[in-house]
Amino acid sequence: MAGKTATSFDELPDWAELTSRSGLQFMQDVVAGQLSGPPIGATLGFWPTVAEDGRAVFEGTPGFNATNPMRGLHGGWYGAILDSCMGCAVMTKVPKGSIYTTLEYKVNITRALPLGTHVRAMGLVSHAGRSTAIATGELRGIGDDKLYATGSTTCMIMKTQPTS
Repeated sequence: MAGKTATSFDELPDWAELTSRSGLQFMQDVVAGQLSGPPIGATLGFWPTVAEDGRAVFEGTPGFNATNPMRGLHGGWYGAILDSCMGCAVMTKVPKGSIYTTLEYKVNITRALPLGTHVRAMGLVSHAGRSTAIATGELRGIGDDKLYATGSTTCMIMKTQPTS
C-alpha cells in the first residue's frame, strides 16, 4: 500500500492542511505519504497511486471482508473505489481554500470481480466549474485489463470559511 493511512482523527489532515494548498497539491501530498489518507482505503483494501491535474488513480485488491451473502464481491466495493478515484480527480481541480463533496454517483458493473484480483480505478474530470464538477471512472484489472465497472459522478465545489 502506498502512502500512509490515518488511524485516528488526530492523524487526518486538519482544515489548515487541507485549505492551505490547492486540491492538486493536497492529493499529491496524500499520494506521496506527506499527509495521511482516509482509513476507508485500509478498511476496503485500496489506495491512491496517482494524482495529476484532472486525473486520479487508485489501486486495490478486494478481499473476503468485502463479500456479499452470495460469496461474491459486494457492489459497494465497486462504488467505494470508483467514488474515491472520481472524487479525488475532482479534488485535483479544486482551488486553494475550497473543498468538494459528492452530490451523486452511478456505477455500472460489467462483470464479476473475483476476490484477490488487483485492480486500477481511474477517474477523469470532464468539467470543473466554480460550483460543480463532473467526472467519469473505469475499474480495470491490472493483470488482465478487463473492464469490471464504470462510473460517473457530479460533485459540488465549496469555498471554505476562514476560522477565527
